[in-house]
Amino acid sequence: MTISLPTNSKMLTKEFTFGVATASFQIEGATSADGRLACIWDTFCATPGKVLNGDDGSKACNHYNLWQEDVQLIKSLGVDAYRLSIAWPRLMDEKGQANEKGIEFYRNLLKSLKAEGLQTFVTLYHWDLPQYLEDRGGWVNRETAYRFVEYAELATKELGEWVDSWATFNEPFCAAILGYEYGIHAPGLTSPKYGRQAAHHILLAHGLALPVIRRNSPNSQVGIVLNMNRTYPASAKSEDQFAALVRETLDNQFFIEPLLKAQYPKLLEKVLPDHLPTVLPGDMDIISRPIDFLGMNFYTCNHNEFDENTLFKDVKSKQQVEYTDIGWEIAPHAFSELLINLNEQYSLPPMFITENGAACADVMVDGEVNDEQRVRYLNGHINAVNDAIEAGVDIRGYFAWSLMDNFEWAEGYSKRFGLCYVDYDTQKRTIKRSGKAYKALLESRS
Repeated sequence: MTISLPTNSKMLTKEFTFGVATASFQIEGATSADGRLACIWDTFCATPGKVLNGDDGSKACNHYNLWQEDVQLIKSLGVDAYRLSIAWPRLMDEKGQANEKGIEFYRNLLKSLKAEGLQTFVTLYHWDLPQYLEDRGGWVNRETAYRFVEYAELATKELGEWVDSWATFNEPFCAAILGYEYGIHAPGLTSPKYGRQAAHHILLAHGLALPVIRRNSPNSQVGIVLNMNRTYPASAKSEDQFAALVRETLDNQFFIEPLLKAQYPKLLEKVLPDHLPTVLPGDMDIISRPIDFLGMNFYTCNHNEFDENTLFKDVKSKQQVEYTDIGWEIAPHAFSELLINLNEQYSLPPMFITENGAACADVMVDGEVNDEQRVRYLNGHINAVNDAIEAGVDIRGYFAWSLMDNFEWAEGYSKRFGLCYVDYDTQKRTIKRSGKAYKALLESRS
């Protein structure tokens, strides 16, 4: 099995960017080294029952110490770009002062990536909020948005010279809704009121930071990364159609409409008014400031039927479908449908697929990992991106998740998403069959 595209695909031209992605808390380890402060995920991991097997990020992939080796690993895959995130608690202290050791780490990493000819796509926030800010209310507290601007000011001023693209936030849905409404991610709160208000403050922080980033890093692109699923009704019944509409509105439109239309979905005013946040005058103008690109993370689809109490609930597909090791349906058709549908609904900026990948039950045999399912997954989804481009969606790049196996949030180290296998005892990295297939695709470009 290989990964291949039609020979006339625009994705095979030099204008299209292929890369791999990671996130700070998932790979860096060294969570107390060189002045790094505690973050909400350190606290969440230390709370019994929150993370599978009691796993934490203290070691992860030890990227903090092995970053030079990892730069060469990235280079060896033949990619154009590397997407990484910066750990807020590693960059500045509680008083807002720079942590020089943290800045030095990211400066050295970025300079090394640029020296190897790699484009750098940097995310400012991939969920590791400093714990001291959570102690003051976290993202439910509007003040956190202004603290983020101070962090963005420092990061872009110190590092902007070596960054091609800045994303303010990765997946506001996960940071806000999984963290403050569903309670399955840090900080583990469970209130729709908290979740939606946290989401609003994250979007506000994004908008507030845009002019700061542009001033400090004028040669960089600036945008934000959303995650979306395609939602299907469980049946043709009207109530199931309604359930799917509500689910997609809460998960998708709630985040993209403020950015592109300066409003929250009107449907919620009638159906779930308690899921609308408090919005102060001027907020929506700030949130909807123009962006250079929109990042999109996609993994799966979902199916929903009507529920009298919650309006919708997840159900399994009635079709014969394949699932990944984390239990997510493999549905490349849903990916292209989602992208095309968004393009019909909104005036989209240029897009990058900033994460796409699969957790598979990878096993090392005789020094090799034959992750055939992941190869098929990547082939299907990369071709789904091509289908969307053919249908008129302006997509400029694709990043596979992930460069290597890592700490997978509430699942700990039990799920492997990497193109490279990590032996967590020895920290040895081994390129899987999927990584080799991805490299072969990139080498086939003209």
